[in-house]
Amino acid sequence: MWRASILTLYPEMFPGPLGVSLSGEALATGTWALDVSNIRDFGQGRHRSVDDTPAGGGPGMVIRADVLAQAIDALGDDGRPRLLMSPRGLPLQQAHVRALAAGDGAVIVCGRFEGVDQRVIEARGLTEVSIGDYVLSGGELGAMVLIDACVRLLPGVMGGATSGDEESFENGLLEYPHYTRPLTFEDRAIPDILRSGHHKNIAAWRRSEAEALTRERRPDLWAAYEARQPPPKKKRR
Repeated sequence: MWRASILTLYPEMFPGPLGVSLSGEALATGTWALDVSNIRDFGQGRHRSVDDTPAGGGPGMVIRADVLAQAIDALGDDGRPRLLMSPRGLPLQQAHVRALAAGDGAVIVCGRFEGVDQRVIEARGLTEVSIGDYVLSGGELGAMVLIDACVRLLPGVMGGATSGDEESFENGLLEYPHYTRPLTFEDRAIPDILRSGHHKNIAAWRRSEAEALTRERRPDLWAAYEARQPPPKKKRR
């Protein structure tokens, strides 16, 4: 069973949106498991303090290394990757999601305040992961994004085995446009090619649309995609 273990100061936030739709159904049927630990249970003193002022001065507070280390150690080490949701982490990409989904799950630390003491990141082998170039109040929403992205790839969650094969990022491109009934909506008709029944031509149209969207909206992805394409065959004279 794929298992997500969350370390957070706000356990009441979970399962949140993970408890509905595909991830919620899979959670209810035991396809994956979620356990949530409160970092404050390992806090110091009568007030269960988990943070302190930054060494060297500066604004905000920092989660203490000793407190977080105890919380992590209480889970034991079963070989699952240990992740820290952080805006300075490596960007979460679909290839990383697929690798995580193929494993046994993950231990996910949700940061708060100004951050986490660097020493516990190093001592407990935390891999910092970011879901985008912006800053949230804490790592909980990022953890939910990561878990949802993984759970939907677990066997049986999306139904058909190939349901995710043509989605955005799976082949280095953004996904092509989708259409359904009615055939005409506010003078906008479904493209004729999609009504032709010619599967080869439809596939070619979808690839062309995906390439055009990627080229327009994500030049970074387009450059990487182009670099992976084989060189054109030389014509024989």
